[in-house]
Amino acid sequence: MMKQTVAKQITLRGVEPELARRIGRVAQDAGTSVNTAVLRILERAVGLDESERRLRLARYTTATASDLRELEEAIAAQRDIDPKLWT
Repeated sequence: MMKQTVAKQITLRGVEPELARRIGRVAQDAGTSVNTAVLRILERAVGLDESERRLRLARYTTATASDLRELEEAIAAQRDIDPKLWT
């Protein structure tokens, strides 16, 4: 049986007016509610934003076969041992 999770509520106190204004602006620019804007900010801050995660991971999955060959050649060149340095 799958356990159902219930979303929690968080109340923030002591929100400075400038912070509230900026969050309101972020929400307005995104066409969302302040609540949704704050949730997105928090998700990004703690690494739960899947779109951000996918963008980071995409950097590691864009190598071509040519890129891989070049990397392997560079690594192989570093594995050559110069006997004069070790005698």
